[in-house]
Amino acid sequence: MRGGAVAVVGGSIAGSAFAGAAARLGAERVVVLERSPGRLEDRGLGICTHNDRFAELVDAGHLAPDTRRHRLTVRSWVTRAPAGRGDGDGGTRGRGRLLWAQPFPFHSHHWAVLWQALRESAPAAVEYRLGSTVTAVGDEGGASEAGGNEGGGNESGASAGAWIEEADGTRTPYDLVIGADGYRSVVRAAVCPQAVPEYAGYVCWRGSFDSALLAELPGGAGVWPEEECITVCYRGGQVVIYRIPGLTPGTTQVNWVFYAPTPDWLRLDGPTAVAAGALSDQQLDGMREFAERQLPSYWAGVIALTPRERTLLQPVYDLATPHRTAGRLLIGGDAATVVRPHNTSGAVKALQDAHAFEQAGRRLGGGSWSPLLAAYDRERTAAGLELVNLGRTLGRAQVTGAPDWSVMDEASMAAWWREQLTGSGGFGGHALRRTG
Repeated sequence: MRGGAVAVVGGSIAGSAFAGAAARLGAERVVVLERSPGRLEDRGLGICTHNDRFAELVDAGHLAPDTRRHRLTVRSWVTRAPAGRGDGDGGTRGRGRLLWAQPFPFHSHHWAVLWQALRESAPAAVEYRLGSTVTAVGDEGGASEAGGNEGGGNESGASAGAWIEEADGTRTPYDLVIGADGYRSVVRAAVCPQAVPEYAGYVCWRGSFDSALLAELPGGAGVWPEEECITVCYRGGQVVIYRIPGLTPGTTQVNWVFYAPTPDWLRLDGPTAVAAGALSDQQLDGMREFAERQLPSYWAGVIALTPRERTLLQPVYDLATPHRTAGRLLIGGDAATVVRPHNTSGAVKALQDAHAFEQAGRRLGGGSWSPLLAAYDRERTAAGLELVNLGRTLGRAQVTGAPDWSVMDEASMAAWWREQLTGSGGFGGHALRRTG
């Protein structure tokens, strides 16, 4: 058995999944260091999992069969009608003109509900430390250190262990350090310092709110069936809107992602975001006015219903690392690959990273951590690059190089979609690799 102590930097979905995997592989102690001082239930963003990917993750033991989720069956692509056709909605009750009703076999999730399910299933060996900010990590064998040399790539090398340093200067040794600390990863800076997120040239505004508020719109919630995901297309962007489970069982929330041009006021000094509640009145009003100009009236109304404290801005980034390990350091989730949300694969990607790590350990049996890291690196580096490339393709096709929606119909939409996925099985995530 490998034994020893493992540190996981970052306690969200990827971190929780890796922590469980490390414990099941025999680590005597797993410490999850999460910089947020409170619990993470307030992260109300929506995420989706393809039905097949969800079933695979349940079968592999990473998700419980009764994990709360909302069923989606169809993705309706709509757009405003050309000028001169009524109010510009081109359809009934402000929904817009239907371009394509695409079969959409997905489940939607509330981020916090999915995270809580992973947290509650953590083995007893896993210890969570909230309010712990990791400022540096390194490898005792000298393979890598944050701010130091680029180090040993995916060498299986002879490092004796790794360490983390916290904000108070305390340095603690570990047998393995796993970076699941997102797109601004401290661990990635040690493993792969040359890899930094690249701005895609546009942003996504995001928001969520209780579905009961839909009653305030003309036509109420009845305009929008429960199992329908909406994609509203306009020149230069799109809005994706769907329901997710609420924090309280039996309730639902509206979740939306609004891809849009970079606001004039946004200054990008490296990877950044504007947190929920931090937008000014002027910034929020500008986004809502833009929605009124670009979207059919019902969907513009959905955006306007969202409270300030539930609205945020995320610039869109890409990142593919050339390797994921150095000595006794490893990265996964968004620390290793930042994939545009168009792929609908973020949560699946994180869980599959942890699955690949665990499966590599089971194939290799006992012994040291190093061979396991090398096997994980070989498998997931290539898979991550493929997902990033697909995200770029989808971003060009749907946002920066989108077609003239006014001339699109069902047949042309279906052909356009097939062209985006040519040579890739990664929309919604790749099929899970299973090993005996």
